[in-house]
Amino acid sequence: MKFGIVTFPGSNCDYDAYRAVVEALGESATYLWHKDHDLQGADVIVLPGGFSYGDYLRAGAIARFSPIMREIVRHAERGAPVLCICNGFQIACEATLLPGALQRNASLKFVCAPITLRVENADTIFTSQYNARQSITLPIAHGDGRYIADDETLDRLEGEGRVVFRYAPDQLQAAEAYNPNGSMRDIAGIVNPHGNVLGMMPHPERAVDPLLGPADGLALFESILQRVAA
Repeated sequence: MKFGIVTFPGSNCDYDAYRAVVEALGESATYLWHKDHDLQGADVIVLPGGFSYGDYLRAGAIARFSPIMREIVRHAERGAPVLCICNGFQIACEATLLPGALQRNASLKFVCAPITLRVENADTIFTSQYNARQSITLPIAHGDGRYIADDETLDRLEGEGRVVFRYAPDQLQAAEAYNPNGSMRDIAGIVNPHGNVLGMMPHPERAVDPLLGPADGLALFESILQRVAA
């Protein structure tokens, strides 16, 4: 299986995603420049974290118009997987691949820390190697991670099982401290109606090596491998 990892001016997690795919998962990957018009035969697209175009205007607003995004939208419309991490989630919302938007953290501060998540839906392309309601730990690093949407959209996401990850307290956290950015309904990750586009603020690609800490992100990449290969 081949992964295509997009690099925008200002991306800084593309190398992490490449390493996760090639070294931890053992699959092939290629970098896709933001001006490319060809996905180079990639089966899975990764929109990585970073600060595309310096986050001018607002996070993801300029990257949404990059030439490569036209190809990625077509890729998603064909039902092929697109993994959108952090800044990638912001870009996906700007490109209307996913509903809602990401705004400044409620604290107005950049937050970088390991965070506890609950897997709300283990029956997606991206989560089949997790258990439903499983608690996992992934790192976050963002200043614009507060997910917002209108009530109708939030109700639809909940009702259709499209909330995939939710911020959840661990045993050592006070209930009011577990949501690091003030996201509505504690939402940390969602999928599109067809389940082939996942947007999430935490970084699974930074949690694939047990030598560096919890490796709870590896199961996400293994899930993609199993479901897409099948």
